[in-house]
Amino acid sequence: MSTPQSPALSAEDAARRRRMSILAQAPGNRLVDLWRATGLDPEIEVLRGPETGLVALRGRIGGDGGPFQVGEVSATRVSVRVGGGAVGHAMVLGRDTVKARLAAVIDALALDPTGADQIETAIIAPLEAEMADRDGALAAETAATRVNFFTMVRGED
Repeated sequence: MSTPQSPALSAEDAARRRRMSILAQAPGNRLVDLWRATGLDPEIEVLRGPETGLVALRGRIGGDGGPFQVGEVSATRVSVRVGGGAVGHAMVLGRDTVKARLAAVIDALALDPTGADQIETAIIAPLEAEMADRDGALAAETAATRVNFFTMVRGED
């Protein structure tokens, strides 16, 4: 029995997935600071939300075993339309409605080819670099506590 293959993502979908992942993981106050530095002030129409609710988390035993319900976390979602007509969506963990709304606005602006480069260079790239630095620091800190165990073989077989 063959397993169904998921369709390959287009370059645009892959870029949007990357962008939304970075926005969702970014600290809210840092996202606001980068947004203010852009000087952008688009007309915004909120289409849905912000709505806060629970999202079910699923896990797999050993990473590839059968799925099971881990628990639930709160999440906030928002959909907006900016002045150019583009619609942006965002969902972030927690109850930060400002972060969720701002992520949706950034998503909508990034869908417009004229604003995508500014969003990438002014917001997404710095956040991605900061995340890489944090991940590197955490990896170095973790590596410093690593203990290697080994077994010495005695000559008595």
